This record gives sequence, structure tokens and C-alpha cells, in this order.
Amino acid sequence: MYVIVKNVLRISVRNLVEFLCTSGDIDKRSTGISDVHAMQEGARIHRKIQHAAGSAYHAEVPLKMEFNQVTNFGNPYVIQIEGRADGIIADIVEDEEGNKTPLGPVTVDEIKTMQSGITKLKEPVYVHKAQAMVYAYIYATKNELDSITVQMTYCNPETEFTKKFVEEYTYEDLSSWFNKLLLDFKKWTDFLLDERARRNESIRNLSFPFEYREGQKAIISSVYRTITSKEHMYIQAPTGVGKTISTVYPSVQAMGRDYIDKIFYLTSKTITRTVAEDTFEILRNKGLSFRAITLTAKEKICPLDECECNPQVCPYAKGHYDRVNMAVYDMITHEKTITRDVVLQYAKEQTVCPFEMELDASYWCDGIICDYNYVFDPDACLKRYFAEGNKGDYCILVDEAHNLVDRARDMYSARLIKEDFLEVKKLLKDPSEKKIVSAINKCNKELIELKKEAKSFKKLISFGKFSLALERLGGVLMKYLERQKGKPVYPELLDFYFDIRHFLAMEDIADEKYVRYVEEDERGNFVINLSCIDPSGNISTRLGQVKSAIFFSATLLPINYYKEMITGKVSDKAIYANSPFDKDKKRVIVARDVSSRYSRRNETEYRKICSYIDGMVKAKPGKYMVFFPSFAFMEKVYDLYTNYYLNPFDPEVNVIMQSSKMSEIEREEFLKNFTSKEDSLLNVTFAFSLEDGKLSDALKVDDKFDRANLKRDIKSLVGFCVLGGIFSEGIDLKEDSLIGTAIVGTGIPMICRSRDIIKDYFNDNKKDGYSYAYVYPGMNKVLQAAGRVIRTADDEGVILLLDDRFLTPEYEALFPREWDKVYPINKDYLENVVKDFWGIK
Repeated sequence: MYVIVKNVLRISVRNLVEFLCTSGDIDKRSTGISDVHAMQEGARIHRKIQHAAGSAYHAEVPLKMEFNQVTNFGNPYVIQIEGRADGIIADIVEDEEGNKTPLGPVTVDEIKTMQSGITKLKEPVYVHKAQAMVYAYIYATKNELDSITVQMTYCNPETEFTKKFVEEYTYEDLSSWFNKLLLDFKKWTDFLLDERARRNESIRNLSFPFEYREGQKAIISSVYRTITSKEHMYIQAPTGVGKTISTVYPSVQAMGRDYIDKIFYLTSKTITRTVAEDTFEILRNKGLSFRAITLTAKEKICPLDECECNPQVCPYAKGHYDRVNMAVYDMITHEKTITRDVVLQYAKEQTVCPFEMELDASYWCDGIICDYNYVFDPDACLKRYFAEGNKGDYCILVDEAHNLVDRARDMYSARLIKEDFLEVKKLLKDPSEKKIVSAINKCNKELIELKKEAKSFKKLISFGKFSLALERLGGVLMKYLERQKGKPVYPELLDFYFDIRHFLAMEDIADEKYVRYVEEDERGNFVINLSCIDPSGNISTRLGQVKSAIFFSATLLPINYYKEMITGKVSDKAIYANSPFDKDKKRVIVARDVSSRYSRRNETEYRKICSYIDGMVKAKPGKYMVFFPSFAFMEKVYDLYTNYYLNPFDPEVNVIMQSSKMSEIEREEFLKNFTSKEDSLLNVTFAFSLEDGKLSDALKVDDKFDRANLKRDIKSLVGFCVLGGIFSEGIDLKEDSLIGTAIVGTGIPMICRSRDIIKDYFNDNKKDGYSYAYVYPGMNKVLQAAGRVIRTADDEGVILLLDDRFLTPEYEALFPREWDKVYPINKDYLENVVKDFWGIK
């Protein structure tokens, strides 16, 4: 919304009036659609109106004015308001020095395009008129006019019907109105400038909050230099280095010296946002004055059971814009740590939409903690910061950056299903929808041709005539939905439109890093795929809008792979931080005689895996996690292990298993078994069959058994989890909460067409396609799961790798430095190796 350079705050006329003069409801029952095609159409009609207005019409006139201000705490600054008036209608003369002077009356024209509703307008929309009035004030002041006319020109770009509203103002009235507007804005700018001064003063006195760990100073100084030199950097740092504080602290220091204006801390999982919040709080406790907000997705912060932005059913949408500024000001002047709960509290007090409120509040915050998609997703990014053409003095800190590659591939890819076109067509029965039906029929015709040509699968250079038919359908849908504004619309139609719009947007940016293909999926649907294989170009475009980006993770190996996939520049800086922990407090053990290869997935191999799990647990009772390549694989081993390796009459081990659709509460309960200091792992009802002595989910322990005795005998907890799932990264299980983990398999994704397309793409580009598509993503999951064991200097534990491929040079080359010593064994020697590590005789 604004830009601050030293003591000058710059804001556009449009942003100023939209911030202060917008009123009324949030109403997204239609779309509020604005996309590239709509903007292009709007620009076209602007030019046509301007060209047809005659020689006295001066188009796109730049206007700027500065206002000297002093904050409540005596800090001087300047507000600079600037923009371009659509038109100045006047007879203007120019002297020898190039000065232009109007002769006679002057009219400021502001042109707005609307798809519908122009004929019903009885007066101009106030926020539109306010924009013209600011231009009128600046022009009248600079030219010493006694009066000036404001003209609002509304036009429908489809029909080209226009409607004008004209009103004359004396300079005195216009000046009085503008000065009140400026005074309303000064309340915010005074707050902002005083808070910045307080923040920067606190940063000058801010020291690092901990004793430096080995190598930590080098990371901090490198991050600071990278930000001040406007570059990007990668940090591969194992658990315990303190990645979050080592990136946040130097970023804050750079902010205090005006190198950057805002810090975006990006995470891929909700749980890691808490780490960022805690880090800023640690610095506040050391004296930092810093306001940070955590952005929450609309569906997760909406107070209603069903998220519906309709003022007729949502009290938070009704009159939202009349109250939101008051709510935001109240919140930012009272809170430094703005979390989901804080936003909800203030939103409910003022009855405003918490989602829209948190976005508005971010303008006045120093740090923004949010998901990747708020910066990188072309559909969900924060347009107020990252709309096309916007740039800012921002630093982006990307946590768990290894996740960005696949996340970005998804964001910048698109797919459409032929059958969806026909399903939407069935909904359209009104005569007003005939154009949509016709456009759908044209798309379907082209899809039939593609299907005949491709049969079940085919890569394509282009989608041919289908792309043109789809663009026409997108245009027809856009105009229809604009006409439906405020009226109910089929949700399926709206979703369909957004899918089309995303597909067309990706078509516009698709280059040689994309692959087009069509296929028949497992349900028999015909699918059109526009797949972003190498997302580095799209990510780099976004990074061009910021000052600096720092990508960090415990698993960025091999580093050049991530450089190629994220920024596309192998020359970007990179740091490998050594682990500060004692290497002797962990032991990496690799099984020679077991494999998770698809060709060897049978009961014999499953029994070997069970033997390894059993040996690890028996050697040292405690809490363990075992990670499997899939739910199906995990369930087969679980059945064998619980039925044949555990004694239900002498239960020393409790086994819990991750399910495929766990709620937040179920996840928390699962982890509580590991984190609780009480013997919570014992609080389990054991079930078994009296006939064969095997455990059974169907039976409960009979009352005649002494449950207390059962509890006392239990010594170990084993959690069965899926590799790459919710428990394999982003969780902290410290000290005896986890003393070992077994990882079954190399984490290689399931062989499938989409991964093979990635493989073929990189093979064609002279890279190791198999590694890019399968090995590197898989090994990343393995390293993340292994990283759950050692979280602090006091942690000790065993990492058991159950796949003989880990002993091949291909995989050994991907081991982190701290895995400097590995113990290859057969299952008969496991217990001895584990006992030796723990010092058990």
C-alpha cells in the first residue's frame, strides 16, 4: 500500500482512498472477478474514451504532492501522494520553459469500467469519486484554481454504454474535504513512523539471545551480508544449529538499518509457524520492539461453520468495510504478537471478517508469518504485496525449504478433466446461459479430437484449437459471473471457472520448463495436464519482487539440485553448517539383508523388518518411531509384528499406528503418547484372543485380568508412521520422548506417470532424471525422519535404515556430514550393536 524511503512515505492516490473511503459489505457470492483479460479490456475502453474526447482532453496526467508532517513523538516525515489522472479536460497553454497552465474551467475525469449495474447507478461510488477528488485537489492547488469540476465516467466494456456524473467544487470545499482525509491518514502514518523509530532504536541495543553455538556466528553474518547485498542464499543446517534464530536475528538487524522494510517468514506446515512466533517472542523479551502477525487460511479462521462471504448470512461480512479500520487500529496499537486467536478476538468484538482483517493488519506489522502460498502461489499470493509490477524491500525467510520444490510444481501446474465440462453443462438450463453452453460444446469437441489422437496417453507440443476454445469459454464465464454479482451462483460453476482461469494463466507463462500431456486417469476420465517440471523460472519471477531470500532446511542435499529447482542459479551462495552436537550420541545403523524394493515386498521381507524392530526395542526399552513407505506396507508389518512378536499376556511393548485421515485432535493424541512425562504409553486397552494368544482389535481385555499388572510390565512404545507424512518432519520429540527411529526403504516415491514425466524431462536435459524424480525427493524424506531423533544436546538415539540400497555409493553420497560413521549389519548382530551404543552389557 505504501513505500517508506528514509523519512518519506509514498502512497498512490488509489491506495489512499481505497484504504480510507471503502465502505459497505464483503460480498463474494459471485467472484469480484479481475484477471488479465478483464484488465486488458478495461485498458482498451479507457484508451477509446480518452481518444474520442477531443483535443482538450489530456490523458494519463501524472500528479504528485508532498505534505510535511511531524509525529506525536516529534519525528518529522513527508507524505508523498502520487498517481495519474485518467483525464484533465482543459485548454492548456505551455510557455517557453515547458510550464503548462490551464485557461478557463478545468475538469478532472476518472474512468471506471463495470460489467453490469451502470444503468442503476444514481450517484458515483464514493471510493471512485474520492480518487477523482484527490486528483482535483492536487491539480487545483498546483494551478491556484478557485474551483474545479470532477467527472466520473462509468463504462461497460462489453456494450460500451457510458454514464457520467459531473460535480463542481470550490477550492475551499475541496481543500476542507482533503485536509480531513489527510488528517485521518496521519493517525496511521504517525503510528507507523513512531513505531519504526522505536523498533530501530530497540534493534540497535539488541544482542543475540543465546550463547553462540559452533558455526552459528558464521551463519548469522552470512545471512546479514546476503540481505544487505540484495542476494539469495541456501543454508543446509542439521537440527540443533538454531536455524530459525540464526536467520531471524540478522534479518531484524538488517531491518533496523533500513535495508529491508518487512520480513516474511514462510512455512509449509502449521506446526513450524509456532517456532517462528516463539523466536520473535524471545527477541521481544530481550528488548526488541517488533510487531508480527501470523496469517491463517480463510477456512481455518472463519467463525462460521460454513465459510460463506455473503452479507445476508454472515454478520462479519455485513458492513465489514465500515468497521474494519477501527478494528485493525485497535489491534495493532495494543498487540505485538498477533496470532489467530488474537485476530479472532478483535474481529468478534468489532464484527468484521477476521481473514480480511488480518490481511489489512499485515500492512502495519514488521513481520508476517505465513504459508508458502501467500508469496508464491499465483492464485493465493498476497496481491497487496506481490501483484504484477509490485516490488518491496522485503526479505523472505523460507523454512523447511526442501518442501518448496514440489509445492511450487503444484502451484504452477494446471489440469482440466473433460468430464467436468459435461457436468457443468447439465447445470445450465436458463436461456441466459446459452453462450456458456455453446462455448462448452466447442471445448468438448476439441477434447474429443485430442482424445482420439492421444488414446490413453500422449505428450503434446500444444493443445491446439482447445486453448482458443477454452479462452473463449473463460471470457464468456467471466462476463456472466460479473453480471451475476450479488446473485446466487452454482458452486460447481464457480469452481469450474477458477480452474479454467488458472489453466489459462499457466498457459500464458508456460515455457520450455513445462510439459503438456493428456491421459486417461484411473477412473477413466480424460485429463489435460499442463505440468510445471522445473519451477525455478516462476519462483525467480516472484523473487524479483523482493530484496533477498534465505532458504534453509536440515535437508537440502544435494544442494545444487535445490539451487537448480528453486532459483535456477547454481552460483547462489550456500552454507553447510556443522552439527553442534556430540556425534557419539547417535548411531546410524544400516541393514545389509533387507529391502523395500517392490519386487521383494513379501511376507519373508516383512518378517525381517519385524525382527529388526523387535531387536531394536528389546535391546533398549523406550519410545521409538518406525517409518514406512506407504500405509499398505505399514499395515502388513503392523499385523505381523503385533500378532507374532508381542506377547499379549506379558505386554512389554505398546504399538500405535498412524491412520490415513487423522484429525488435529487425533494427531495431538498420537504425539502425547511420546511427549507426556507421565507414563501415558501405558494407558491403553490391550485386546487379544484367548484362543490363539494373538492381539485382536475386535476384543477387549476381560475384567478377570489385572490391568494394573499389565500397565506395570509395559516398557516400550513403538509408533508406526508413514514416511513423508505428518509425523516425519516438523515435530520435536526431545530427550527420552524418542530414543530411536527405524526407516523402512529409501523413500522413493511410487513409480507413476507424473514422476516418470519428470524423469524423462531431466534426462532430455542431460541430467540424471531418475535421481531428480525419485532418489533426491525420497532421500529427503529419509533425512527428515532421521532428524526426529536428535533435537537437543541432551538427546541420544539410534537411526536404523532398513534397506540395503543405503550401502550403495549413490545413497552414501547423499548422507549428511554428521553421518560420518555408519554401522552396516545383518539382523543377527543388531541387538549387540544397539546395546553397545547404549552401554548395555
